[in-house]
Amino acid sequence: MATARTYRRRRLLMAAAGVTALLTATGCGAADMTKQSSPYANVGGAKSVTLSVQSWVGAQSNVAVAQYLLEHELGYRVDTVQVDEIPAWDALSQGRVDAILEDWGHPEQEQRYVKDKKLIVPGGGLGVTGHIGWWVPKYFAEKHPDVLNWKNLNKYAKTFKTAESGGKGQLLDGSPSYVTNDKALVKNLKLNYQIVFSGSEAAQITQIKQFAKAKKPFLSYWYEPQWLFNQVPMVEVKLPKYTDKCAAEGTKDPESIDCAYPTTPLQKYLNADFSKKGGKAAAFLKKFHWTKKDQNEVSELIASKGMSAQDAAKKWVEAHPDVWKKWLP
Repeated sequence: MATARTYRRRRLLMAAAGVTALLTATGCGAADMTKQSSPYANVGGAKSVTLSVQSWVGAQSNVAVAQYLLEHELGYRVDTVQVDEIPAWDALSQGRVDAILEDWGHPEQEQRYVKDKKLIVPGGGLGVTGHIGWWVPKYFAEKHPDVLNWKNLNKYAKTFKTAESGGKGQLLDGSPSYVTNDKALVKNLKLNYQIVFSGSEAAQITQIKQFAKAKKPFLSYWYEPQWLFNQVPMVEVKLPKYTDKCAAEGTKDPESIDCAYPTTPLQKYLNADFSKKGGKAAAFLKKFHWTKKDQNEVSELIASKGMSAQDAAKKWVEAHPDVWKKWLP
């Protein structure tokens, strides 16, 4: 797995230069978290923790539940900040945030900050395994089972064509700022498809729901764990098998990638000083470990049922004391 680990990275990596809007307890606004301290820092006598939260709802669910328990069970004040994945590593290394609870693999940052500079330490596995792939709706796959082999995708290019795909089949992706393998895969597998960016995870979900409501065929970049599978069953298209050789070559030259995405056990990371001096908060975050089912339960409450992250976390916490009490130091 060593070689695979150098490759496995969530291809939802945002552009390294961009830092998205803050989702903090103090309000919203643009900021560079590599230069900004928590607003709770140095408040007299306050025990505070700053958690990085990524833009997809699964990561928001992790942080919502951790925040609720840190505040209500351990007496901490928690600041949550939404920041792109690579800048989050920079912020974590400088102590601007204390923990990242869902990382899909960033080998360059791991080498720099964990192995070389020792400013960040592993916080253990989240308990959730992530996987990215190309998916079609189950209702279409049942009628056209051969679509599940990538070699047959060109046969269905016209079927997946939309007004946005310019005469080619549409491969629906998320935000144009995401870094994926899809461009290289379409080119290297000689597929007659055009990548069409929906703009965000939320917009992509809306588009998929619209296709599903009308029972229209679609091909989409998507990933698990994801609560949407509960509402729109999808089946993965088998791309060329992931191999360590493909991973190694892809790390050196991303444009050469011609194999499937890897399966990634999601990890937590803590600032090294916080890991040593963070007391019960650090101990709790190291023990935080739940399942895909748990995460999807909270995610669906937030994204589909319209609950706030705080209310969804409260509902889950009240229903699952047998799970979270094991995390308390």
